[in-house]
Amino acid sequence: MKIKIDYFSDTNVIPSKEMLNYMIKAKVGNEAACEDPTTNDLIEKTCQLLGKEAAVFLPTGTMANSIAYRVHCDRPGDIIVLDETSHPLKVQSGSIGGLVHANSYTISGDRGIFTKEQISPIVKKGVGRNLPRVRLVSIEQTTNFGGGAIWPMQSLEDISSYCNKHGILAHLDGARIFNASASTGISVKDYCQYFDSVYIDFAKGLGAPIGAILAGNKNFIEKAWYYKFQQGGSLHQSGILAAACIFALDNNIQNLILDHEKIKILAEGLESIPWIKIDKELYKTNILYFQLQNTKYTTKNLIDILLKHKIRMLALDDKIRAITHMDISFHDIHETIKIMRTIFN
Repeated sequence: MKIKIDYFSDTNVIPSKEMLNYMIKAKVGNEAACEDPTTNDLIEKTCQLLGKEAAVFLPTGTMANSIAYRVHCDRPGDIIVLDETSHPLKVQSGSIGGLVHANSYTISGDRGIFTKEQISPIVKKGVGRNLPRVRLVSIEQTTNFGGGAIWPMQSLEDISSYCNKHGILAHLDGARIFNASASTGISVKDYCQYFDSVYIDFAKGLGAPIGAILAGNKNFIEKAWYYKFQQGGSLHQSGILAAACIFALDNNIQNLILDHEKIKILAEGLESIPWIKIDKELYKTNILYFQLQNTKYTTKNLIDILLKHKIRMLALDDKIRAITHMDISFHDIHETIKIMRTIFN
């Protein structure tokens, strides 16, 4: 069945003709030897954007996170502190234990956001010959399973200061950091200043078919290259893919504000349906979670019915997730609300 309105993920954006034409014209070379001119341009552009010294181009964010963790956690058994709903913990194939060989210290935050006080209990246990060290704090901006929540700058500053004081490193899973910046007006560079390493994604919201950047200092990126080769190798003539990312940076960031407006309209429309439970005030970016109440329908029932109307959303336990992106129009939003009302009436 062909999906007409796809809320499944903001990675489900089809590259535009303009982006594809830009990719075709890309100058390419040997990426492993750092001789691909388009990839080098993307890295230079991104380093300036993030305020970081060096970077490496990767196909996915999952790969970026796992490589960052492996570089930072260079002693088996090291502890990574992260929220219990974080993407690397929940849906990255158990890579923290299986690939990084690190331990997870999970925190129950507020929509994926925790405080420095929640980190301190394990840090206060101290160090010893038989104790794993708290090596890394990993933060997700915006939070995926937290419904697109945005970390406040003060929280980032507080955690950064705490980490520096205790010799702990900090990593930013910036899969949707451009959404945070679009919503708050705070620059991506300002968000990234508190982290030893940063990953950003071009396939989430920005419309590239593939691509991520992992950035940090030169020593960090040199080590990251080793694990890049170990986890799949170089991308050879990567400029074709890097070109899509450059096009996305130059042309698609402004669309994120529209995506946020779409989710607000969707939230307000669904809130008017008595059988849907939603707190629309929580949703400031492009991710919406809602629940069903006082109805015979289950989340699976509703997902299946929506599919018959060529609309796709994602069921997660007792919640349903919808994510807006460039390929969903305002007309699609209103059509979705209309169909949802018809289903429940």
